[in-house]
Amino acid sequence: MSTVKKQLFEQLALIGQSLSSPQRIELIDYLAQAERHVEELSQLTGLSVANTSRHLQQLKQAGLVSTRKQGKNRFYQLAGEDVVNLVKKLRQTAESHLAEVDRLVTSLMPQKKETQAITSEALAHQMQNTPLIVLDVRPAKEFEQGHIKGAVNVIPEKIDETIEQLPKDKTIVAYCRGPYCVYSYQMVEHLRENGRDALRLDEGFPEWKAAGLPYETTLTH
Repeated sequence: MSTVKKQLFEQLALIGQSLSSPQRIELIDYLAQAERHVEELSQLTGLSVANTSRHLQQLKQAGLVSTRKQGKNRFYQLAGEDVVNLVKKLRQTAESHLAEVDRLVTSLMPQKKETQAITSEALAHQMQNTPLIVLDVRPAKEFEQGHIKGAVNVIPEKIDETIEQLPKDKTIVAYCRGPYCVYSYQMVEHLRENGRDALRLDEGFPEWKAAGLPYETTLTH
C-alpha cells in the first residue's frame, strides 16, 4: 500500500476516533439542535467544563465542529449538515447490527412500536397539499435557531395544557430532537388519548434540515 494511501486512511481514522466517545456523540447531538457555549454544554451533559472543552477540541481537530466568537463568549456549532448525516448513518448501522440498541430503544420508548410515524419526505409532501399542524416539542432556544417551516413550538413542560388548545379536525405531527427523543412520543401518545389524529415524525429537526427540506429561524440577532 502506498504511503499516501496510508496517510489518507489515517485522516479518515481521525473521524472514527472522534466518534469513539459517547460523550462526543452526545455533544454532537446537542449541537445539531443549536449552537452553544462550553458552560451550557457542560450543564446539558453533566460533564465538567474542562472535560467538555477537551471533547470539543477533539471534535474541532477532526473538523466536525467550528466556533464563533461573540464578545467574550465562544460558541460551538456543527461544521456542516454532513455531520448530522454521518451520525445518522452510524445510528442506522448500529440499529441494523447491534441487538442491544433495539433493546435499549424499547426500554427508553416502550410505546415506539405503537406510535405511527411519518417520514420527512412524506410530511413535506403532505404539507403542500393538506392542512396539518406541526408541533416542535423542543426547548424554545432550539426552536428559535431553526425549525420546520410553519411549525408551532410546544415546550416539553407544557405538553398537557397545550393539547386542549389544538383544533380537533386536523392531523397533528409532532417532532423533537431526533428518533431517540421521548418528547414527540409523549406528545403523540397524549394527543391520541385525547381523541386526536396524531403522527410522529420518524426522525428530528436536524435530519429534516440536513435533507434540504424547508425550515426557518426566529432569531433576531
